[in-house]
Amino acid sequence: MDIKKWLLALPQFLVLLPAAVSCYFTVKNQMKYSVRMTAALCAAVLVPYSFACAWFCTAFQIDVNIIFMPSLVLFFLLYRCTITTDLPRSLAVYVGVCAIETFPAQFAYAYDAYLHPASGAAHFSAGAAFFQFGLSCVLMAAFALPASRQFAWVVDNLDYPKIWYAAVKLSSIFLTVNVVIVPQSYSTFYAGRVFWLFLLVQGCALVILVGVYLLFFQGAAIIMEHTELREQAQLLAVQSHQYCVLQEHLQQTERLRHDFRHSVRLLSSLAEDGDICSIRKHLAEYDLQMERNAATVYCSNAALNALFNYYHEMAVSAGIEIEWKIGLPDPLTVSELDMASLFGNLIENAISGCRGVPEKSRYFYLTSKLHYGYMLYVVATNSFDGQVRMGQGEYLSTKHHGKGTGLASVIAIAKKYQGVAHISNSDKEFFVDVALKIGKDGP
Repeated sequence: MDIKKWLLALPQFLVLLPAAVSCYFTVKNQMKYSVRMTAALCAAVLVPYSFACAWFCTAFQIDVNIIFMPSLVLFFLLYRCTITTDLPRSLAVYVGVCAIETFPAQFAYAYDAYLHPASGAAHFSAGAAFFQFGLSCVLMAAFALPASRQFAWVVDNLDYPKIWYAAVKLSSIFLTVNVVIVPQSYSTFYAGRVFWLFLLVQGCALVILVGVYLLFFQGAAIIMEHTELREQAQLLAVQSHQYCVLQEHLQQTERLRHDFRHSVRLLSSLAEDGDICSIRKHLAEYDLQMERNAATVYCSNAALNALFNYYHEMAVSAGIEIEWKIGLPDPLTVSELDMASLFGNLIENAISGCRGVPEKSRYFYLTSKLHYGYMLYVVATNSFDGQVRMGQGEYLSTKHHGKGTGLASVIAIAKKYQGVAHISNSDKEFFVDVALKIGKDGP
């Protein structure tokens, strides 16, 4: 094998480096390992691959793209092994980066055609390869900030698989078109104004694709805002319901206070007669009425307390035995909406699960406790019928196709506060354990 040709072929694979880095910008919060370990793992795969493929292409006179394109599948499997993001989001990010990276390649082919008009794509020069690498680095640097901020936020929060798969399809169109129109002979560039038309079309296509990604971000932001407003409306509805309950409680206790003087007279009369048994019976009945109309105070936060009372009433109506021990920081040090979403989804899922078993077997235990002043631990256990749907190690909804949005929301909130959510089940019980950081570290 000609070593010189091998060294000339090697730079064509340098584009793997900026492409690999770009893939991790938007999933920086979803990485399984540290940045250093991830970089070492990718280098351990990509560097030997580049040397081996350069040798193979040189030895057998094979076009780089013939090896490059199928290898994208293997690279995606490696990518999936290093991140915790689900398939729709990771695929959308990966295909999107691949689509963007085809544009430096197309401009590099035009540059190579300018340098070597009689050549073709099969004889891609080292100078054009370095040009492609440099252009890829420029695009990587240009997208680094928005990708690691705005688009990372979208990846962390937008849990709508259909939207992500739609993004995959769109990116795939640009990727496929750019691969198909690779000029095999540079002589085609010199027919009329094809060369300048090619550059114009590629430039416009790149602008359009970037514009589509920006619109995607804006659309995602609108969706998330709508979701947040819906959660706020739901919380306000819960508070409104609880307000009505409290109003009714106040009216009832006012009637009890008004009738108290009659009770005093009755008790005084019974005391004069020495009827202790009747006195005890009357006091027990009075105490029962007070207890029946009293609202439970779970925490000092009015909105969350209303939410707990709302679901308490729902659980009691469903014949569920409940035992809740709620401990939260006072004052609340995290988003009220996040806590409402976390507990609301946990309780709704538990009540739904309990309804699937006979009424005498329904129970739901919920405990939240603050440790070390900054770590909140939430443990939920409820009875259910043992029927679950699993997919890729995740719980899927039993009500519709796809992942359960309630559990997904719990996991997302745990991650948002640098915590974890562990979900498991036995034949008769469903368990959710959540740990999240809600304040500064202790001393």
